[in-house]
Amino acid sequence: MDVHATLAKVAEDAARGEVIFPTTADLAIKVARTIDDPGCSMDHLAKLVQADPLLSARVVAIANSVVYNRTGKAITDAKNAVSRIGLKTLRVLATSVVVRQMEGMAKTPEHRQMAVRLWEHTAHVAALSHVLARRVTHQDPDTAFFAGIVHEVGGFYLISRASHYPGLLEGANGSLEAWDEGGEAEVGRVVLKRLGVPDAVFGAIEGMWEGYLAMPPETLADTLILANELSPVESPLAQLAGMGNEGVEARIDVALDDETLDSILKESEEEVESLIGALRS
Repeated sequence: MDVHATLAKVAEDAARGEVIFPTTADLAIKVARTIDDPGCSMDHLAKLVQADPLLSARVVAIANSVVYNRTGKAITDAKNAVSRIGLKTLRVLATSVVVRQMEGMAKTPEHRQMAVRLWEHTAHVAALSHVLARRVTHQDPDTAFFAGIVHEVGGFYLISRASHYPGLLEGANGSLEAWDEGGEAEVGRVVLKRLGVPDAVFGAIEGMWEGYLAMPPETLADTLILANELSPVESPLAQLAGMGNEGVEARIDVALDDETLDSILKESEEEVESLIGALRS
C-alpha cells in the first residue's frame, strides 16, 4: 500500500465535502456557531445547551470542577453553569461533544478501540494545555483548552475512513510514517476548516505539526507541543507513525527545569484530573 497516496485520497475525500459529522452532534455544532452571533443571548444559549443531554451534562460538570468552582457551591442546571463558565469555555465544550461523537464513527471494533484511546489522549492534552497556558506560556487558558480539544480531529476522521482502506491502520509501529511526514497536516487542515476553527488556533496546530519548540516556550503552539509530550496517554496514530516519546524527556528538561515542571504538575494535578473527568462525562 502506498500510504502517502492513501492519505492524500483521504484528504481529498474530506475536501470534497465528505466530512460528515454525526447527527447527534448537530446541536453542539449549532451552539458553537450561535456563540459567534453578536445578537445571541445567554438565555437562548442555555436553552440550546439544555436540549443536548451530553453537552448539558458536560457543561454542568465543568462548572463544578475545581477550575471553575473555587467556592465549592455546586451548580445543578445548565443556565447557571453557562453563566459560570462563560462563552469561551462553552465553545470548547460544544466542540468537545462534536469531537467525542467523531470517536463513535469508527467502523470496526479495532478502530473503535483506537478512537477511544485517541479521545483519552485528546482529553489529557486539552487539560494540560489549559494548565501550561496559565503557568508556563502565559497564553489564554481557554483558547489553549480549545486547541487541545481539536488538535487531533484529522486523526478521528482518518480512523472513521480507515475501513475503506483495508490495512491502513493494521500495520506495525512505523507503518504509518507518512502520517508524520505531512499526512496529518494534509487531512487535519481540511477537517479543522470544516469545524470553523479560529485562525489563531489553526496556526497553533500548524506550529505543533512542525514541531519546533521555542526556548523558553511562549506561544500557543509551544503550549500544544508541551502538552502533547507530557500526556500520559500517547496517540495511537503517533505510535503507528513511529513517533515514539524517545527524547521527549530531554527536550522538556531543556524547555523547563525539573523543579519548575514537577512543581507545576504537582500543584495542577487536581485541576488536570478535574478537567479530564468533566470531559469524560
